[in-house]
Amino acid sequence: MAEEQKWQEPEGYRLCANNCGFFGSPTTLHLCSKCYKDHCLKEQQASTIEVNFPTVPAAAAEKAVEVEAKRANRCATCSRRVGLTGFNCRCGTTFCGTHRYPEQHGCTFDFKAMGKEEIARANPVVKAEKLDKI
Repeated sequence: MAEEQKWQEPEGYRLCANNCGFFGSPTTLHLCSKCYKDHCLKEQQASTIEVNFPTVPAAAAEKAVEVEAKRANRCATCSRRVGLTGFNCRCGTTFCGTHRYPEQHGCTFDFKAMGKEEIARANPVVKAEKLDKI
C-alpha cells in the first residue's frame, strides 16, 4: 500500500476534447455525446446557410400573398367574415352558416350527375356469357 495507485484510462476512451469532464470515444471525434451532438448541429446549420435559394421577383411574391389572403375569409353570398367556421362547397367557394346549403346560395355544382358517376363506379355492370343450348 506504500505505492500510489495511478488511475488509468480504459483503452480507446479518453476525456472529452472540449474538457467538459465526460469521456469521449474515437468514433465521436473524442467528444462526449452532448458535445458531439452540438458539433453536428453546428455543421448542419453551417451547411444550410451555404445553400443558395433561387430569387423570386418581389412583385410575384406579393401577388401570391394577396391571393391566399382573399380566398376563404368571407362568405361568397353575403360577404360576412367566416374565419375558421367557413364551409367549403363543392362548387369551390366558401360560405357562412346560413348560406352553406346549395339551395341557399344557388350552387352551380351538379350533385345529381356526381351521384350517378359514383354509383356507376361502385356497381360495375356484370354480364354473363350466353350459354349454348344443346
